[in-house]
Amino acid sequence: MRRLFFPLLLVCYIAFGVCGISLRAQSRPFIVGSKAFTESVILGEILKQRVETGAQTGVQSRVPTKHVKQLGGTRILWNALLSGEIDAYPEYTGTILAEILATEIAQEQIQIQSDDDLRKALFKYGVVMSAPLGFANTYALGVKRETSQKLGLQTISDLTRFPDLRFAFSNEFMDRHDGWRGLQEHYRLPQQQVRGLEHDIAYRALAGGALDLTELYSTDAEIAEYNLTILTDDKHYFPDYRCVVLHRTDIAPEVANVLASLTGAISQESMTAMNASAKMRKIPEERIASAFLSKIFPQTQPANSIEQTRAERIFTRTVEHLNLTAISLLAAILVAVPLGACAAKFPRFGFVIMGATGALQTVPSLALLVLMIPMLGIGAPPAIFALFLYSLLPMVRSTSIGITSIPAGLRESAIVLGLPAWARLWRVELPLASPSILAGIKTSAVINIGTATLGAIIGAGGHGQPILTGIRLADNSLILEGAVPAALLALVVQWLFECLERYAVPRGLRL
Repeated sequence: MRRLFFPLLLVCYIAFGVCGISLRAQSRPFIVGSKAFTESVILGEILKQRVETGAQTGVQSRVPTKHVKQLGGTRILWNALLSGEIDAYPEYTGTILAEILATEIAQEQIQIQSDDDLRKALFKYGVVMSAPLGFANTYALGVKRETSQKLGLQTISDLTRFPDLRFAFSNEFMDRHDGWRGLQEHYRLPQQQVRGLEHDIAYRALAGGALDLTELYSTDAEIAEYNLTILTDDKHYFPDYRCVVLHRTDIAPEVANVLASLTGAISQESMTAMNASAKMRKIPEERIASAFLSKIFPQTQPANSIEQTRAERIFTRTVEHLNLTAISLLAAILVAVPLGACAAKFPRFGFVIMGATGALQTVPSLALLVLMIPMLGIGAPPAIFALFLYSLLPMVRSTSIGITSIPAGLRESAIVLGLPAWARLWRVELPLASPSILAGIKTSAVINIGTATLGAIIGAGGHGQPILTGIRLADNSLILEGAVPAALLALVVQWLFECLERYAVPRGLRL
């Protein structure tokens, strides 16, 4: 067992050292967040670069900034802003009314009649709302033009005549106060074939005929690309969605002034064109933002953004991925092996241990990641903790089975030799169970590497980042850029554990 212990200790030391170096190398920058759709990512990059370049407010040196992309929906961004995980993010006035402040408005705790009322309500949370950036991105419902012409669909009210139409909306729209449920009630829509579907995928499903209607954002480039018809909101259900910036009250005044310089700077046409550049022409959001800012603020020196090569991106993501999986796996080993030994030695207690770790395994990984955010914030910590929990069951079970399956004769021999219980466990039982224990660790490692790709949803990085971006931009090369290295990493880790087994497990046990 000691032969197994020291290699694991060395790996643990290296992994924690790499993680510590990466954390120490990063001082706290100004952090901008963005939601998981293209327009928000572009706007987040515009905010990041605008802050980074200083500007006409007396700031002579650049402000270090960071853009945490694709952080999910409204609640994740809002909670991250309140907790200080991020300092600013782009938002829409309609979303603030219908989602962020919906409960207070419904309970008549506040009255919102103007933007000033909105600002006062947000200020109580330590949040400042900027003046509008110059465009609105309103929710709408859309169908293919041929469907509109064939069925005579021009308004949302027209949908009441066709109960068999197939609808699909983003999961956030399905649950929002200003989303599907309220819309269905407002218009008394009879459709029952309604499913949740990622927004960018819904466009492709609509164009391919797999569904008949989905929600649109009025600045989406796909509306023109797929020749869609926007149905008129004839009963005025959707509020006004003017784009603003939400930022914390405790940011530096000069940074707040830089953000305010974007007021009215982005027109409807400019935003639609930037969306089209990203989604149709596959231009990186960083370059789109830089080109836009150079046009609007020509006197400002653009930010020095060095575009990484594909190999550099893969290397960076691999280091991030290894940090997530190695730390969570090693922490799980330190907990799971003792728990497995306890489960083997004390069957009644073991039943509880197996039940608890088994129950953790049944929680959907995406749900567990999001549930960790209120306790641990965004980024690597909640992802590592969630992966730690998922790693427990295979190792606990394999350790318990490995110990309980040791032949009775060998146990009795150890007792006859007069070894105390702890010595029997350390010198006899754990070494004899080491093939089973290593098999459980190897299984957890491979599972961890696959599950860690979901960490990108909460800003943890890793190979899930290009996968999410590829899905959002319908770019298969980006999806493969994340999926292939993750699969190869799993194969390499499996091979390394095979080598470790040959070194750590006695030859007789391997036979």
